[in-house]
Amino acid sequence: MKFTYESYKNLLNTLKIHGYQSAFYHNWQDFEKCAILRHDIDYEMEMAPYMANIEREKGVFSTYFVMVTSDFYNIFSIKNTQIVKLVYNMGHEIGLHFDETAYPDIMGNSEEIIKKINKEAKLLEQVIEAPVTTVSMHKPSLEILNANLEIPGMINSYEKVFFRDFKYVSDSRRNWKEPIERYIENEEYSYLHILTHPFWYHNVEQTLHDTIHRFISNGNKQRYETFDFNFSRLDDVMKENADYLIDSKGQ
Repeated sequence: MKFTYESYKNLLNTLKIHGYQSAFYHNWQDFEKCAILRHDIDYEMEMAPYMANIEREKGVFSTYFVMVTSDFYNIFSIKNTQIVKLVYNMGHEIGLHFDETAYPDIMGNSEEIIKKINKEAKLLEQVIEAPVTTVSMHKPSLEILNANLEIPGMINSYEKVFFRDFKYVSDSRRNWKEPIERYIENEEYSYLHILTHPFWYHNVEQTLHDTIHRFISNGNKQRYETFDFNFSRLDDVMKENADYLIDSKGQ
């Protein structure tokens, strides 16, 4: 499967053709045959609406897991708050993407991790102005994975049921390690749990290197634009066509 929007549309079409309903973590038991579609927003918030709009046009709905402790984006900025609300208002669910490594002093401590999850969920609720009732783990420790965390009022996407009763397939590191299209076409499993990362998808397929290079290079342009918004007459000091912006504008 290629990492393009057209390929993702084809994937959604194939799911429908073979009778898979799109389900949330809360209602999958209502279906005899379904797919939970999950997206982890690890690096770049701006890519989420592209996938969300494709899904809405196809009549498919999924869960977008958003981080509160990301080093790459701030969910409380005006731009990112608008993006998260846009995705939510398309009918998709917003869940918490929890990064255990943000709390090194309590890694592996189930009780303390649950407290942090609840705290972060409350923060995310302020952004979408709605309850946050699902959580997915980012780089979880083996202790937390094995703990099968049960969090009051929330569903943990890493609960054993979502790997025992479902066929879980992921595009992590821009690599489908298993043949998701074949699984769907052969209807080998009644329940599918599909993780994709919007970060990897574009109109035209890019290599792993080019995707990461684009993101890193565009950091210059984004910082320039943000600084320009907060610093009057920035062009008097830093010219917008400077060398440090050429790569980002050329991607």
